[in-house]
Amino acid sequence: MSTHLYPGTSVHELDVDVSPDVEALYTDGVTARKGAFSTRWADELREDIEAAFEEALSRPGGAVGRGPNRYYVEIHPEQIRGFVELVDHPWVRSVCTAVLGPDYRIVELGFDVPLEGAVNQPWHRDFPMPEETRRERRLTSLAFNVTAVDTAEDMGPFEIAPGTQWDDSPEFGHGMFPPRAHYGRYQERAVRKYPRRGDISARTALTIHRGTTNLSDRTRPVLVLGVDGPEADNGDRHDTAVTRRYWDTLPERVRRHLDCPVVEELTPVTQKHTIEGLVMGDA
Repeated sequence: MSTHLYPGTSVHELDVDVSPDVEALYTDGVTARKGAFSTRWADELREDIEAAFEEALSRPGGAVGRGPNRYYVEIHPEQIRGFVELVDHPWVRSVCTAVLGPDYRIVELGFDVPLEGAVNQPWHRDFPMPEETRRERRLTSLAFNVTAVDTAEDMGPFEIAPGTQWDDSPEFGHGMFPPRAHYGRYQERAVRKYPRRGDISARTALTIHRGTTNLSDRTRPVLVLGVDGPEADNGDRHDTAVTRRYWDTLPERVRRHLDCPVVEELTPVTQKHTIEGLVMGDA
């Protein structure tokens, strides 16, 4: 049994025994479930991402740069046909409950799109280390990534440095960007990920990572699902909402974890989760 289960949580309460995944999150900072979804589901996801990306690029503030030829777009749940299947997947539910407790909150839905010509990002984490993590070595949020394509070597795969979620130094720029003097440590540990359609990963966004150079003529869209535990405040940076009509169709098991306003009409998201240190790439 995992020694890192959320306090008071028993493995017997989970839909799936994710003890090895919890241990992986605390040791490597990342874990994955291969073939969690069908390739058809993933292909529909790509269609929905492409439609949302086209719409976002058509208006000011619709997409935010994460480096040259690399964008992030936050969206609303009903823009993705497979949203309920994603958040209600037994593995997703079980990982969230085991790590963050039964009161976890879904606070972010978006996607990254590295285009042809995207360059190496600087090594980084997505936000400064929370005090609970620093003091107690406890994770308070998770990021799930779902690829919409089969990832090849030349498509700029995601690269992560396992075990670096605990790295803590006053030299980190804005608490997120390690100095270049630390890069050797990350390059020695670096593991590139090659997920295929239907795969899903979970990670702590504190683990040092980067997107790499896309040498192909293809995009590599990846859906991002952000989940907070009770103490985390990542939801403050996001504007996810659902319409009343959509809310009424959701299973109660999904509604109780969806931390967002219920509105009569959706307003397209103006991106505010900028990460200034990523704008120029690994310059």
